[in-house]
Amino acid sequence: QVQLVESGGGVVQAGGSLRLSCAASGRTFSNYFMGWFRQAPGKEREFVAVISAIDGTYYADSVKGRFTISRDNPRNTVFLQMNTLKPEDTANYYCAATRRGMGTSARVFDYWGQGTQVTVSS
Repeated sequence: QVQLVESGGGVVQAGGSLRLSCAASGRTFSNYFMGWFRQAPGKEREFVAVISAIDGTYYADSVKGRFTISRDNPRNTVFLQMNTLKPEDTANYYCAATRRGMGTSARVFDYWGQGTQVTVSS
């Protein structure tokens, strides 16, 4: 069982930066693939980024070059550094965990946090 708690959301102007954190419980954090998803009002949850246990990463095209996912296994934490934010990045951001592989579908992930809101003003 893994419990996830996100933090770091807020309101930022377009072009600004935010760093999201996701603290995970459990002793086997390093065995999990960790992902970030986001969901805007009236839209489906969409993939943002994923990181493997050995720091392999994959990004959605919409955030590639602007967002960076990283992890600190001793601290059981995964991060999402978001730069050059755009109004279309406004959403509730969710952290997720799975041992099933480096997927981009929400169906692959078994554990979810409660989300943290990111609002980018124009």
